Amino acid sequence: MPDYLDDLRLAHVLADAADAATMDRFKALDLKVETKPDMTPVSEADKAAEELVRGHLQRARPRDAVLGEEYGVEGTGPRRWVIDPIDGTKNYVRGVPVWATLISLMEAGEGGFQPVVGVVSAPALGRRWWAARGHGAYAGRSLSSASRLQVSRVAELSDASFAYSSLSGWEEQGRLDGFLDLTREVWRTRAYGDFWPYMMVAEGSVDLCAEPELSLWDMAATAIVVTEAGGSFTGLDGRPGPHSGNAAASNGLLHDELLGYLNQRY
Repeated sequence: MPDYLDDLRLAHVLADAADAATMDRFKALDLKVETKPDMTPVSEADKAAEELVRGHLQRARPRDAVLGEEYGVEGTGPRRWVIDPIDGTKNYVRGVPVWATLISLMEAGEGGFQPVVGVVSAPALGRRWWAARGHGAYAGRSLSSASRLQVSRVAELSDASFAYSSLSGWEEQGRLDGFLDLTREVWRTRAYGDFWPYMMVAEGSVDLCAEPELSLWDMAATAIVVTEAGGSFTGLDGRPGPHSGNAAASNGLLHDELLGYLNQRY
């Protein structure tokens, strides 16, 4: 089985380059922000970070395909790098430090492409998380200065902490009643949003989280970090991995109950 450690080291180099670009423009008074056709914002920093990562990959892995949020897919083959240059752009443009660059390598296999490497780098928080298939998940400032991640062992919803992004998406999908029922059953709820609750699940500080609408680049890196930390990452339909257009992540012990509530009146 491939060990993917060379790819993981490269992903850290890519994240270092992206961090430098995004931090350079974070809170800049002259930051340029546009509105995309789907009515979501994109900043000049999103575009610059993705261009940097693509340039590095073109030199280091010219045979690999690349899929990015801002510039689409380029290339074909059994290996594909997936990039979200700034996950949390709305936070970024308002000066909120909760945003990250997400970088994943996916490989073709049974059931389609699956993530084998993931790096989630949040430089404004001073945090980075990563994983490679079969090697576990870690957090720290570098490969040589890291601690291994492990999901929690909380086994009762009444003891669980549940994280989410917002209420509007659940309402639009007709899942709000089940969502609210779940919030009444758990010990604690917090709306952290974007990449962060998935990293908290991997760290064991949050027990479950979910989002009703996501793209592949929002999930590929977070999915492997959660699963390599011993957790479960599926769509709301229960399909493992980042392919369902939405996500549910947990410590594994509470996953069936999480899906049950979010689908109970759907």
